[in-house]
Amino acid sequence: MNMASRLALLAACAWAALLIAGCSGSEQAPEGEAESIASSFVKGSPIAAAFTDSRAEGMKGVAESPELKLFVDDATGAIAVLHKENGEVWHSNPQDREIDTVAAGVNKDVLSSQLKLEFYNSFGQQNSVNSYTDSAAYQQINAELVPNGVQVSYRFGTSKKTMDDLPMMVQKERFEEKLLGKLDNTGQRALKIVYAEDKEKGVYTRSDGALKGLQLDRALKAFEDAGYTEDDLLFDIEENNLNQVKPEPRIFLASVQYTLDGDALVAKVPMEGIVYPEDYPVGTLSLLSFFGAGGTGEDGSIFVPDGSGALIHFNNGKTRYPAYQQPVYGSDQTMSRVEQVVNTETIRLPVFGIIKEQAAVFGIVEEGDSAAVITADVSGRLNSYNYVHPVFTVLNKGDLTLNANEQQRSLPRFQENPTQSDFSVRYVFLAGEKASYQGMASYYQQYLRESGGLPQERSSASSDAMPFYLELVGSIDKKKHFAGVPYRSLEPLTTFDQAQDILTELQDRGVGDIRLRYSGWFNGGLDHKVPDHVAVDGAIGGSKGFREFMAYAGSTGITVFPDVAILNARTGKGFNETREASRTLRDVAAEVYPVNLAINRRDRNKAPSYVISPSLIGNYVGGMLEDYRKYDAGGIALRDLADKLNSDFRAGKQVDRVESKMYSVDALRKIADANLAVMADGGNAYAFPYLSDIVNIPLSNSGFKIQDEAVPFYQMVVRGYMDYAGAPYNLSSYTDVKRYVLKNLEYGAGLSFKWIYAPNHNVKDTEYTDLYAVQYGQWIDLAAELQQEVNGFLQTVRRDRIMDHEKLEDGVYKTVYENGFVIVNYNRHPVTVNGMSIEAEGYATGGVQS
Repeated sequence: MNMASRLALLAACAWAALLIAGCSGSEQAPEGEAESIASSFVKGSPIAAAFTDSRAEGMKGVAESPELKLFVDDATGAIAVLHKENGEVWHSNPQDREIDTVAAGVNKDVLSSQLKLEFYNSFGQQNSVNSYTDSAAYQQINAELVPNGVQVSYRFGTSKKTMDDLPMMVQKERFEEKLLGKLDNTGQRALKIVYAEDKEKGVYTRSDGALKGLQLDRALKAFEDAGYTEDDLLFDIEENNLNQVKPEPRIFLASVQYTLDGDALVAKVPMEGIVYPEDYPVGTLSLLSFFGAGGTGEDGSIFVPDGSGALIHFNNGKTRYPAYQQPVYGSDQTMSRVEQVVNTETIRLPVFGIIKEQAAVFGIVEEGDSAAVITADVSGRLNSYNYVHPVFTVLNKGDLTLNANEQQRSLPRFQENPTQSDFSVRYVFLAGEKASYQGMASYYQQYLRESGGLPQERSSASSDAMPFYLELVGSIDKKKHFAGVPYRSLEPLTTFDQAQDILTELQDRGVGDIRLRYSGWFNGGLDHKVPDHVAVDGAIGGSKGFREFMAYAGSTGITVFPDVAILNARTGKGFNETREASRTLRDVAAEVYPVNLAINRRDRNKAPSYVISPSLIGNYVGGMLEDYRKYDAGGIALRDLADKLNSDFRAGKQVDRVESKMYSVDALRKIADANLAVMADGGNAYAFPYLSDIVNIPLSNSGFKIQDEAVPFYQMVVRGYMDYAGAPYNLSSYTDVKRYVLKNLEYGAGLSFKWIYAPNHNVKDTEYTDLYAVQYGQWIDLAAELQQEVNGFLQTVRRDRIMDHEKLEDGVYKTVYENGFVIVNYNRHPVTVNGMSIEAEGYATGGVQS
């Protein structure tokens, strides 16, 4: 690199450093910062045991409830919970970890930890500290009693020198003169073991693999004996243009509060207790990674809330596939830059669990759920255990790319402030028949009901028939030509009069309780402008036609849910992406490009939509509701408000995912207060109290290779409180209509279709090629037949909760409702189960069973 190029890049980096510092609140660490952090940690006296129990040997009893006993080891921070009902003791760390033959190095150490912090250096490189290696090993743990429990505080790290205090590279002449020349044979031998000569480059390079244990201690002593100083380290870093910084003592603080609350243990990490050096911001926090972990000699399963729910069986041997790791409530569109589209299901419920024989532990993420990632893995990869736990995001990191004179460099950029939330998990212990995913679902339903997390009244349908969900698309934006001149206008796909014809035809075929989602009806079609007001599109009938259509629907018992997108917007009148779009960590407007189905990638040749700042949601909803009231609509469909959570990293106006959830909940409450029945796409848990219907509900898991079974956990939680349906059949992945019927019977879901009145070719050469098989005439007869078949059983359990679900044998499942049951056979051959013969891809039903 010539001098001019180097100066240009250095200038760009200097400018970026100022920008990054201003955005992240990160400045050069003040003198003595590490000492200040370290001194704020005070190690108290050992706590006194309130009781002891041989089943928790070596631990001190600190709290007791009618159902549980809590124990702690105040030397290591380990905790244990005794479940009185069955005598099971649940440990924070595996009891036989010392003889684990798979785990080694840091993977062995973390088996003894309760807390792990991932942090970054100034280059954005990630490292970690854990509560065993960096706290317990240095006797830097303090336990103190709190009401109904104990708080364990950790100081991570010491001022002891590490490998990072040694230069990664030293020029040959300097190494031999400055270091080797000043040492005796012992010192020289110590350095030659950990530094290798590169004769071609004329340098000595550090051999990191050799810098462990005694060899590291000897190397540090040799440098000290040679008189090597911090100034020497800085000189070598600069002379060799090393991607290395002079290390500062990296001291971190964090604590976990463990309290008993009836039948549960609540583990809480207070945000205010997480202290870190400004130069080493904490990215994520892993809590109780191995609580209740199952060993290689145990039978059981991990439950993850992937889509409808999934089981990962203990010791399934699937270590060649990636571990499970998915964010609660889906990805953040402000953070995501993934171009390849991966069709996975979203985590809608902030829960997870470990199921063993006759005992289970069920985790509910109560605080920080929208900043959580659920992680699970099986034995044989990193260690000999099967485990699941949450990882919480403290600070998000992005990368800023700088270009100068054909030179490129990426620098890290962090969000301004840490996540504005504590992080807490409620662990519930189940025994006997309740120690199952069915027992967990039942418990979670009751938990939500008692905490106001479900609608106040169970579903009180106006019809005995199962609802039939239909989405009609009104109009789309399309490029047209007049006299050779291109222009854009709305293409009507289903006018209000045509919608009335479709609905009349459905009712003539005996389809009742139609729940109509009408999309593309206002403010410019399907991808409408921001909904701060309502202007019904004239292309499909205008305001007059809308009112007449709503009157028709009301007179025929059809519930209409006009569709509204609130979290994303196209550019256009009423929206300015510079001021109103969320900002990414690169300080640009957050864009979402449409998907090209042919290559399954984002298409950057098309116009994007923009992520609206969550702070503006309330204003848009207020303006929309003011106009919406004019039309006397009884319902509304929310395309994204209960489906996605996004951040905004705008300087000085940051909104993290936890705050974004609060904005979404406030908007949902405002809509519900307008006395509207609310249909939502997706259905994240925080939206439940405000919903009457959920569409595009997950009817399976993501099908990750590490997973073994899909289960209807989600449905077992919500059925009886909300009506729901999966993805529209005519746009789904189902190629066999029989299997679609079986899935709806097993999961208690209503049928769903998405149609237009116009011919399919009307969407050709538009950005809506996903509407490829939606002309209603192709589907209406089949839809009526399917509704009649599914309704034949499900209407008998119309308002019922799902009480039980089990796999009887491969491809055969039984779902028990409050007033009946169904057994479905997905196999292509007949089966006989429970004395009942069931044909291939068929089902059998019955009444209440004792």
